[in-house]
Amino acid sequence: MGRMSRRTFALAAVSTLVTAPGAAAEGGAVLVRRTAQGGREPRSAAAMRGVWIATVGNRDWPSRPGRTAAEQRKELIAHLDRAVRDRLNTVILQVRPTADALWPSPYEPWSEWLTGTQGVNPGWDPLGTAVTEAHARGLELHAWFNPYRIANHADPGRLAAAHPARKHPAWVVPYGGRLYYNPGLPEVRAFVQRAMLDAVARYPVDAVHFDDYFYPYPVAGQTFDDDDAYDRHGGAFPSRAAWRRDNIDTLVRETAAGIRRVRPGTRFGISPFGVWRNATTDSRGSDTRAGVETYDDLYADTRKWVREHWIDYLVPQLYWHIGNAAADYAELLAWWAGVAQGGKTHLYIGEALYRAGAAGQPSAWRDPVELSRHLTLAARHPQVRGHVFFAARDLAADRIGAMARVVADHYREPARPPR
Repeated sequence: MGRMSRRTFALAAVSTLVTAPGAAAEGGAVLVRRTAQGGREPRSAAAMRGVWIATVGNRDWPSRPGRTAAEQRKELIAHLDRAVRDRLNTVILQVRPTADALWPSPYEPWSEWLTGTQGVNPGWDPLGTAVTEAHARGLELHAWFNPYRIANHADPGRLAAAHPARKHPAWVVPYGGRLYYNPGLPEVRAFVQRAMLDAVARYPVDAVHFDDYFYPYPVAGQTFDDDDAYDRHGGAFPSRAAWRRDNIDTLVRETAAGIRRVRPGTRFGISPFGVWRNATTDSRGSDTRAGVETYDDLYADTRKWVREHWIDYLVPQLYWHIGNAAADYAELLAWWAGVAQGGKTHLYIGEALYRAGAAGQPSAWRDPVELSRHLTLAARHPQVRGHVFFAARDLAADRIGAMARVVADHYREPARPPR
């Protein structure tokens, strides 16, 4: 009998897994405690059970800009209550989607996704309310920031008059029809940290969270114009790519230090695109053929951040089905578990709930059991300490019952977040 590839072995293993209710516990274990009558009562191990709430473009919340403060608050509470009903324990709320704020920031304008006009006070404090209401329900609140994205358009004149990007046009790089802060400028890095850490100083958030946007995703035929910054600051590096990666490394290290200084005990987590590098590019990489590699295209050395323990947790976005030809969920799950092996950085897995039952998705995503199979497979890797689902709107809709199946199979008992 010939040797099975790791991918083939993983697929064979998955085909034998049973996901009847209670068959597998999140994190790979069910703890048992004695009851007063001498019986045994199951209790789930500590595990991340999270959901992202995206505000950019009113993706998840608020449902549309311009709703009253009371309506916005009611919608937010509904998302929190849904998380509790599904026995989740963490919400990751996007509070700085486009160089703006969902709290009364002295550095940046109120977000346009609240009122429809950037800089207009919505009449309440969304982040402060979210922290209070999440904690009242036993949920952790992770504040989600996008460091460098300014706008999903390319017209600085559409920004609020007092926007820092208008005051400092040299900080701004237009690219791919959008506006970004230049990560190569030390003054930009210092500013975005001040803006983000203001929220950490004001509110007892449980964690600071970055997503996958560092340098922007590549756009064919366009160049991210950071020539001047590279000329001024890149002389000590062997290449522009090495300099760009160092810019992002420095942001990560400095942000981690700033969080420890401002609010000790608050964690720092990042949810990158799921492929660090393909093995065809780097023998240390995953057996994938992804069109984007975070190391080379976004200049984010996500593997290093885990191995050096610069961050408290990593949530790679493994938004593919089991058996995907270019990026197999099973392969990437095993690869990231290997990266986290023996380290201090917690590994959680980002799950594509939004794909389940959505039009145009591969047939695997029309099966309501696909997502549950992900958690069953992950339970075989002790390095995986939980999952985060994208995103809140899809949690509420649950088009084909994929999340209901996850809850029935894996979340029958509450679980506390891992620390």
